[in-house]
Order: sequence, then structure tokens, then C-alpha cells
Amino acid sequence: FGLLRVLNDDKVAPGMGFGTHPHDNMEIISIPLRGKLDHKDSMDHSFTISAGEVQVMSAGKGVTHSEYNGSDNEDVEFLQIWVEPKRKNIEPCYDQLKIDIDKTVNRFQVIVSPDTSSEGVSINQDAWFSLGTFDQGQKAIYKNHDSKNGVYFFVLEGEGTVAGQQLYRRDGFG
Repeated sequence: FGLLRVLNDDKVAPGMGFGTHPHDNMEIISIPLRGKLDHKDSMDHSFTISAGEVQVMSAGKGVTHSEYNGSDNEDVEFLQIWVEPKRKNIEPCYDQLKIDIDKTVNRFQVIVSPDTSSEGVSINQDAWFSLGTFDQGQKAIYKNHDSKNGVYFFVLEGEGTVAGQQLYRRDGFG
């Protein structure tokens, strides 16, 4: 088990972002926390990802893309998580989903999974991402979806206790 504390928040100012750049053989999960992110890629996708949504781009055998703050007047704050793929050199693909926030209240809701028939968007890896919003004092049990996997918790806002470890805003624990 280990504790990771993120000491700064990355924000992208209006009009700023990341120009067209390549990726291959990487699963890229983007989760805007505040604001919106404009995404364009070589698969002819051009979408805005807003807070309350999740996007997965499987770069596979290769894709180029860009991401820019989608607002003229507010910062965008987002998580971007890169995961090694299960299978290499697949056809690149993209998926995006609006998260049903009501399903995250006092429970863990799957938002990314390897099972295309399950909840959330699909990822080319045996990895599950869940999101929960918990009232003070509320307890919940997280179901590990694969006994070969570990579990990693990351606190977006507030504080809580996981396996006896006190966590605060932007702390992670695995």
C-alpha cells in the first residue's frame, strides 16, 4: 500500500491547450472536473468533453489528436490517465459518455471498464474506473472486479478514510 499526494492542480487557461501530437498503444482516459475540453483527432472526431463526462481514446496502432480549453472565459481542470493497453496495435477508437451523477451518490458507479456490455465506456485493458460522491459519515464497500488487480483510490474533493488511511483532496492510495 502507498500514499500519493498531489500538491498542485493542473489547469488550462482559456484559449490554451495541447496542439496536435501523436500517441500509439496507449489507453487515454480524460475526465473534466471543471469546464470543458475540445478534442479533435485523426479519426475525424471533434467533440467537446464537459465536466460530468468521461472520454476514452484507444490510440492503438496510432492516432494524432489535440486538446484545448473549450471556454473563452474559464479554466478547464481535468484528469488525464494513461493506461498500457491489453492488446497492442488495434484499430484506434474513441468513446465518450455523460456520467449519471445520481448513480454516484453514496456508492461507486463504474464509468470505465473492459466489458463493452457493462456500464461506462470501454477500455482495452482489464481496468475499472469508478466514481462516487459520498455524504459525510457515509460508508461504502468497493467491489474489486478482478482478483488479479489491485485497487487505487483518488480523492477529488473533501476527505475520507480508506483501509484506515486518512485521505484529503487530491490524495491517492493504492
